[in-house]
Amino acid sequence: MRRILVTPRSVTLRGHPSLQRLRDAGFELVLSSPGVQPSEAELLEKLPGCSGYLAGVETVSAQVITSAAPQLKVISRNGAGFNSIDADAAARHGVKICRAAGSNARGVAELALGHILAAARQIPAADRDLKGCSWRRQQGIEVAGRRLGIVGCGAIGRLLSGFAVAMEMEVLAYDPFPDPRFQPGPSFRYAPIDEVLTTVDILSLHCPVPADGRPLLDAATLARLKPGLIVINTARGELIDTDAALAALDSGHLAALTLDAYASEPPSDWRLIQHPRVIATPHTGAFTAESVDRAVDGAVENLLRELE
Repeated sequence: MRRILVTPRSVTLRGHPSLQRLRDAGFELVLSSPGVQPSEAELLEKLPGCSGYLAGVETVSAQVITSAAPQLKVISRNGAGFNSIDADAAARHGVKICRAAGSNARGVAELALGHILAAARQIPAADRDLKGCSWRRQQGIEVAGRRLGIVGCGAIGRLLSGFAVAMEMEVLAYDPFPDPRFQPGPSFRYAPIDEVLTTVDILSLHCPVPADGRPLLDAATLARLKPGLIVINTARGELIDTDAALAALDSGHLAALTLDAYASEPPSDWRLIQHPRVIATPHTGAFTAESVDRAVDGAVENLLRELE
């Protein structure tokens, strides 16, 4: 009963000083395979008998939760989201889900800004050309004066809004629960989602998948977007319909797409990643030294609070 499973890849690979707080409190730590996202089979093997679970981004199915009940009391995510955890199964078995809210916001927001600049100036393509001994210049765009749309103006979206305003962009943000107190500058305003989707030059996604499970950007929605749009997705791979995005990229309706989130990791479908108009990073938004520290510290604090 005094055992805690620890699975985040960065922590199982390198360790983390905050884990000592759990050991000092008398808990035995069970680590999943170092640096690897655990499979369901590994979770079914290692989670039973644990009262706590410091979880990464892996899928935590109803079967996994059921196998660990009733000993399992709390699942503590080292991040803000918990869409990979079967929340209904957790509720049925009395397992509390905690998250380290806001811990990775700056890391993700800074990466989103990096993606915007990389797409606007076609930095990866220029780098590839030069490494191939090809001197080929491609004209880019400046972001000042461009309209940035942000879907999901929580901690990440607010930080990105501030960055964009400082770079003299106009920012339109949609959020189902807008905060009227948030106003990073006169060039920022909240707007209905339809206006955000259809009038911006650059669109950055920071929201969960719609409740009906359908992609936010399907073929019908993509067709309504402004031609030459740049789309930034550091949120959820399922937000974008792959076939529709490929068609929009091939036709030039989408000028560029950047990705840092995928439906499965590693991806099972590489078509978007391999497209020449796509810039892709391997889910590194929250993978900064500072974000990892905040996330693990928060997850450990949540475990100690709930289990002690």
